Amino acid sequence: MSSLEEINNFSQIFKDNKPLLDIRAPIEFAEGSFPGALNLPLMTNEERHQIGICYKDKGQESAIKLGHELVKGSLKEQRIGNWLDFANKHPTGALFCFRGGLRSKIAQEWIYEQSGISFPRIKGGYKAIRSFLIDEMSRIINEKKLLVLGGQTGCGKTLLLNELDNSIDLEGFANHRGSAFGNDVTPQPRQIDFENKLTIELIKKEIFNVFLIEDEGNNIGMIHMPDAIKIKARQSDIIILNASLEERLSISLKSYVIDMTQKFRDLHGEFGFEKYSNYWLNSLSKIQKRLGGDRYKILLKQLNLALINHQKNEDLSDYMPLIESLLVDYYDPMYNYQIEQKKQRIIFRGNYEAVSYTHLTLPTIYSV
Repeated sequence: MSSLEEINNFSQIFKDNKPLLDIRAPIEFAEGSFPGALNLPLMTNEERHQIGICYKDKGQESAIKLGHELVKGSLKEQRIGNWLDFANKHPTGALFCFRGGLRSKIAQEWIYEQSGISFPRIKGGYKAIRSFLIDEMSRIINEKKLLVLGGQTGCGKTLLLNELDNSIDLEGFANHRGSAFGNDVTPQPRQIDFENKLTIELIKKEIFNVFLIEDEGNNIGMIHMPDAIKIKARQSDIIILNASLEERLSISLKSYVIDMTQKFRDLHGEFGFEKYSNYWLNSLSKIQKRLGGDRYKILLKQLNLALINHQKNEDLSDYMPLIESLLVDYYDPMYNYQIEQKKQRIIFRGNYEAVSYTHLTLPTIYSV
């Protein structure tokens, strides 16, 4: 079986969107994997645990023997069958275990013995790719120029980023909008999954000399900003996206009310509005101390009024004074303070159309 193929061109794996079969145990997969990878394990968590104890006490030969005793007969046939289904559906794919060693070799051999299909494995496995991605993030970020997109809350930064080919939507990868109201209907990814997905995006967009990213803090929700990006962003030029208060109110209403209501209803059905209401109430509660007791009570009363009118009448008008107060009285002072510290790096200010045009022309100034 020495002729079975190994793949070690990690960049090409992701540029080609190669389907990946992760045969590690579920507990390993849960700690982090790669976008779109399917987990069809060689061993269950318990089987892996037993074999690990055996390996520690009696060595590799005994551990391998135990593995064949635990995974045999119909159980073995079922697992091979799952892998063959994957291989037949994704003939350009590849499989991997943690280090690209014994487990992936066994899976390769069983697939070949059963079907004659030579399904490749990733050389070095998950560990090698993970190390590669960590190094690639630093290399690419250090080689490229960054433009940082700033602007007040609700000015449409994410909308603009999503229209541009060379943008990197950090909040999108973090599944969080970077504020007290930033939670989405689904949980944030694990830090490892965030970093893996982000670096793969950098690899796919390496053709660009300049990346446009949003101005972020040290964290996006529970996700920590990787040092390479954090450090480079602090040294990079800033473009400010301006928008009128009316535009910001409209964008915020759509993002945090209309779209969020629909997301919660799509996910939770008849309980969707209750979940959506809790999202707003919990988010407002997070900033209670900063708002102060009296202002929090006023905004909470306004929120409850808005939620009642929304649920009963599909009338969203009562959100407007709430959102305006949050933007003008809470978020704007924080933004003004933060941007003042960075004013020497600002190279342009303009509305949506002006920033879009400037973004297209500025990269020609830069050399990599």
